[in-house]
Amino acid sequence: MSPLSSWLSASVALVALAIVVDLIVGDPRVLPHPVVIIGRGISALERRWNRGSAQRRRAMGFLLTAVIVLGTFTATWLVLVLLTQLHPWLGLAAELWLLATTLAIKGLAEAGNAIAQPLARGDLPTARHALSMVVGRDTDSLDEAEITRGAVETVAENTVDGITSPLLFAVIGGAPLALAYKAINTLDSMVGYRNERYADFGYASAKLDDFANWLPARLTTLCLWLAGRGLIGRGVTVSNWRGALAATCREAPRHPSPNAGWPEAMVANLLGVQLGGTNMYQGVASLRATLGSGQIPLTVAHISMTLRLMHGGWLLFFAFLVLLAFLWGLQ
Repeated sequence: MSPLSSWLSASVALVALAIVVDLIVGDPRVLPHPVVIIGRGISALERRWNRGSAQRRRAMGFLLTAVIVLGTFTATWLVLVLLTQLHPWLGLAAELWLLATTLAIKGLAEAGNAIAQPLARGDLPTARHALSMVVGRDTDSLDEAEITRGAVETVAENTVDGITSPLLFAVIGGAPLALAYKAINTLDSMVGYRNERYADFGYASAKLDDFANWLPARLTTLCLWLAGRGLIGRGVTVSNWRGALAATCREAPRHPSPNAGWPEAMVANLLGVQLGGTNMYQGVASLRATLGSGQIPLTVAHISMTLRLMHGGWLLFFAFLVLLAFLWGLQ
């Protein structure tokens, strides 16, 4: 086995352990989270650099993106090198923890269930509050169907951002690259908006996030479709499963995001529901293209179905990465 193959096998094994850690521990509040540190750095630089002409703001936005992403990668690599020199097991434990922080399998499932459980009891205020913790849209007046739509869309989209994209970058480049990806994702969530304040300053961040998620979004969509085969008779019909791939390819480009529309359209078509429509942001309506046939009205049960698709999708995605690593090792 070549040194590269050995390294790749070790990387896959470490990522597998990180998945286990995330599933068991999640994101404990008592430990500092790297994304919080990254976010503070972005906020500090944004206050200093997001000023002046549009041209200057765009240039400084490119600089912000480079500083945060490269700085995160370098700082992570240096910390791991230092800890490994102190003791190899210390470096290994640190990388395992850092890898686990890039994953949100348990957190995303908990967020979905935090919405579904009060909604199932008819407790709309609590369900609205739980939804408001994970979306930017106004939730104060949403009914059951709209709360469900928000939850389903969030779980579908974040299957890529919170699980499969970090898995891919973790296998390729360990904790330094996985955290560099999280830096890209955090930049987009903080400054990647098309409004007056961030249209220029956040341009580079938004474009880099689009690029980083382009392949994972499409591979995840395929994995969600394959996972849907196992849910036939439990929320997915044979006809929906057969037609979901072609329908998703038609509908996903309608979404304003080049990536988010793919998993959302796949989930909508597998479940026979309709996602998209009108969202309210601080009282201002934002119209999104609809995805899916809408054969079935959205109910709280669709949140649980989406969570099952999420778990099946990321498991297949990781199995695909393991298979690629195995085939590489045969060369």
